[in-house]
Amino acid sequence: MSARDTSLDALLDLDGQTMFVGQTYWVKFAVKAVTVTPQRPHGLRYSLTLHGSGGERLVGFDNAHAISAVSGPSRKSTQKFDHKHRFRTVKPYEYSDAATLLGDFWNEVDGVLREIGVIK
Repeated sequence: MSARDTSLDALLDLDGQTMFVGQTYWVKFAVKAVTVTPQRPHGLRYSLTLHGSGGERLVGFDNAHAISAVSGPSRKSTQKFDHKHRFRTVKPYEYSDAATLLGDFWNEVDGVLREIGVIK
């Protein structure tokens, strides 16, 4: 039996929350416990996003759909659901636990907000 991820409750409690950064940026959380499947082996469906002044997604960590971790003939066998968006770039994300997901998300949010000059 594996140990329970004690940070999971904190992540699940964020479901439906919206947090504002300044007057024009916001962070939105959608997190649900789901049945464990090969696509969602950690038993979560999640979307953590940072949005810009026009509503565009600047940062996103989610597992809503499959992405290919590689290209070429082996593409189908290496599709992953966990991934992150940074502006228009999408890359696979290695989910390990809820606390790491939250830390990685907030680090990415801080990096983007610094890059676009919202925070110093």
